[in-house]
Amino acid sequence: MTLHEENQLPSIAYSCYFTRSREGEQFVPEHVFSYQIAGTLITNDGNKEYIFNEGDFRFSRRNHLVKFIKQPPKDGEFKSISVYLDQETLRNVSLDYGYKAQHTQNSDAILELKPDPLYKSYMDSLMPYQQLTQPGNEHLLSLKLREAILLLLKVSPELNDVLFDFSEPGKIDLEAFMNKNFHFNVELKRFAYLTGRSLATFKRDFEKIFHISPSRWLQHRRLQEAYYLIKERGKAPSDVYLELGFEDLSHFSFAFKKAYGVAPSRI
Repeated sequence: MTLHEENQLPSIAYSCYFTRSREGEQFVPEHVFSYQIAGTLITNDGNKEYIFNEGDFRFSRRNHLVKFIKQPPKDGEFKSISVYLDQETLRNVSLDYGYKAQHTQNSDAILELKPDPLYKSYMDSLMPYQQLTQPGNEHLLSLKLREAILLLLKVSPELNDVLFDFSEPGKIDLEAFMNKNFHFNVELKRFAYLTGRSLATFKRDFEKIFHISPSRWLQHRRLQEAYYLIKERGKAPSDVYLELGFEDLSHFSFAFKKAYGVAPSRI
């Protein structure tokens, strides 16, 4: 099972792979509580690389961009369980129990959670319920989500300020953000949202700063970085195109040759 788009997010996702899977980019719209059953997950938020192995628990914060690679164990299968904690459920828990964020947290995109028997027991309890997201199980599913939230607060009380911070991204420095995150292959509306702007305002502000449309700038910037990585760092085009947000190798090669007059493999 692959990770889903925002409007199709399951509450509980079971992920299984037999082969090495390079998934590319993912926008994380909701907080996610995950358990690595088997294999290794390597993630990168543009600032830091995180590695999670069998038995590790992690908490991914909402409104972040991440890249990830899933590696199954030798002669085995990659397996993980992820529980998506949606804003509506968190708001209801906040109202019912009086939880409120006291401070704004600007911590890492992904937090490694210390192993705890309560975490393990909870994740084990989900294993028999792989059909839990099917119609008719809404009430049971709601209880399991609330259980996850209360469990996280019990074992990791510092997550209170993360779970119950319902603020949306504020308006930030657009130029700095884009120069840092240009290699993420997400829609413009994601970039707009994460910089605290409507899509129309994002496009208008972008052209004031860069004097070019966002889509043209993104392609130019990615190709510029690709040229550097291939020529100066000796990287292979087959590794570079995914790293820089191109969807397939042929499109990358065509755009590269059009920009530089030579195929990337000839650099």
